Amino acid sequence: MSALDALLVVLAGIGAGTINTIVGSGTLITFPTLLLLGVPPVTANISNNIGLVPGALTGSIGYRRELVGARADLLRLAPMSFVGAVAGAVLLLVLDPELFRTIVPVLILVGLVLVVTGPRLSAWAERRRSEGTASQRGHERAMQAGVFGAGVYGGYFGAAQGIILMGVLGALSTHPIQRLNGYKNVLATIVNAVAAVVFVVVAPDQIDWLVVLLIAVGATVGGVVGSTVGRRLRPPVLRAVIVVIGLVAIARLLSVP
Repeated sequence: MSALDALLVVLAGIGAGTINTIVGSGTLITFPTLLLLGVPPVTANISNNIGLVPGALTGSIGYRRELVGARADLLRLAPMSFVGAVAGAVLLLVLDPELFRTIVPVLILVGLVLVVTGPRLSAWAERRRSEGTASQRGHERAMQAGVFGAGVYGGYFGAAQGIILMGVLGALSTHPIQRLNGYKNVLATIVNAVAAVVFVVVAPDQIDWLVVLLIAVGATVGGVVGSTVGRRLRPPVLRAVIVVIGLVAIARLLSVP
């Protein structure tokens, strides 16, 4: 890899780390960049996943103020992300990528619908709970199931994982969107980290450690930038950003031959 190629990967990592912290789908920057530079698809996917972990961590730290008092919620949701990530990482190693890629745009679109309708769905769910027509336990199980599904998806591919998570959390939680963005960053960090461990243990021959290092450097910077910018966005603006990036992600995925 030439110095120019290495710089390009670092810049892609910065962009991905920034977008992942604000919304998600940063993989749609780094993954095509690696393919363009001739990195084999599976190696690119796995190396990219590992390299983005430091950026996810710095992004989560940047949202620490929004996460004050979130311990109980995260203790219920984190195990779902953990198990889902393991399942998704294993699926990447054993299934034909084409089988899953066909439904990825649909999942992103569902996530976008949930992001847009989240406040109304959340208010409706809260009314049902207050009226006694819906149980708190059932509500929590639905959220855990959604987070598990997002974890499977994130462990498998990861692009737009944050959009799907924000859709699930926004539809099933009454917390402000910035707080939910903090939840999203923590849960996505868990997914990426767990999947990375699975890849290191099970498929070390598929990892390009130079690519991992370059993306990690860029993503770490991007995580700091993303948390600084993202926390200042008003809720309607943040939702609009999520929708725009989600639609771009769908278009990019559908355009891949």
